[in-house]
Amino acid sequence: MARKKKSDKTLNVPTGPFRAGDEATFESWPWKPGDLGRPDPKKCSADDTIKHAHGLVRVLGDDNKASGDWNPEINADELRQGLEHMVRLRIFDDRMMKMQRTGKLSFYIRSFGEECVAIAQTMALETQDWIFPTYRQPGAQFVRGRDMVSMICHCLSNAEDNVKGRQMPVHYTYKEGRFISVSSPVGTQFSQAVGVAMASQYKGLDEVTITWIGDGATAEGDYHYALNFASVYNAPVILNVVNNQWAISTHASFARGGDEFASRGLPYGLVSIRVDGNDFLALYAVTQWARERAASGAGATHIEVLTYRAGAHSSSDDPSRYRPGDEYAQWPGGDPIDRLRDHLIAIGEWSVGQQTELEKRIDAEVMDAYKEAVKFGDLANGPHPEVETIFTEVYEEMPWHLKEQRDEAMGE
Repeated sequence: MARKKKSDKTLNVPTGPFRAGDEATFESWPWKPGDLGRPDPKKCSADDTIKHAHGLVRVLGDDNKASGDWNPEINADELRQGLEHMVRLRIFDDRMMKMQRTGKLSFYIRSFGEECVAIAQTMALETQDWIFPTYRQPGAQFVRGRDMVSMICHCLSNAEDNVKGRQMPVHYTYKEGRFISVSSPVGTQFSQAVGVAMASQYKGLDEVTITWIGDGATAEGDYHYALNFASVYNAPVILNVVNNQWAISTHASFARGGDEFASRGLPYGLVSIRVDGNDFLALYAVTQWARERAASGAGATHIEVLTYRAGAHSSSDDPSRYRPGDEYAQWPGGDPIDRLRDHLIAIGEWSVGQQTELEKRIDAEVMDAYKEAVKFGDLANGPHPEVETIFTEVYEEMPWHLKEQRDEAMGE
């Protein structure tokens, strides 16, 4: 029997643009602030946003000035507040990572390079809106007023941890700020956010839900389920794909295939926009637009937030094994904090001296917060949440079998 001739076709295995040891040389972005118009959010259809899905909404130009139809005209006080929130998150992350490296925390995840995402977007929302984050949107809690001591107590899993040790560090939940618990299984929050949005709509409430998912997690079924339900039920939800170029160690091309993430929403009939994720003003404007759309009953908005994960995936990751060490410095989108700072300086509303003073003040605040938090216990020595909390705060009325387990654990 004749053997079949071996095919010349080979399996396509995606890879990143550069690997460890390469020199990163990204091309400059061709997209400018004035390229894309701002359609009516209440009348806009998916077809009206084809250019927005394949282009890039920007407000800050290379000259650090704001221009174009998407310029939200935010006042200087609000911009300074946004800058302060971003600086606070970066310094907080740096301090927490140092504490993890010295054994004071078990695990940590930074938002380095992505501080703008949750902060600009949450500032564009209303306080009654629901937040379904990933582990890289803790900055939304600063916008909603959460105390740093409370956040550190959670990371330490001490006696004042508001989730009583039930979650990993950095997997925050903040009921008062409508900040839903971060989930370790990736992607689940997307479907959950659509469900809450549908419930708010059913009850006739003025509430919009916002959620984020990473580029890698778009390969999960939850992503597609969420898009389908959001489209079919016209849910008041803002669906963000944070394309930070890398999952844990695989490039975005493993999840994306060939096209932009933003355009994936178009076949579902969803208005879809790609936005510069390191441009505070652009992110604020697009989110405010999507919020107005959702609140009017016009439906969901699917957004690709184009950014770059500057640091490691987590404290357990070593990015030098899979990408060049200087890749972030070459990213065309720049650094979100630097860009907003430079914009404020360019319009005469900030200075280098003020930036230095801000960083010193916040660093002192973070250290003071840590010293206060460890009064309630630390990782090595405790005290930790009481054993009984394993069984409480889950059921309104505890089932009989849990009562038996609790009594046995407590020696009763």
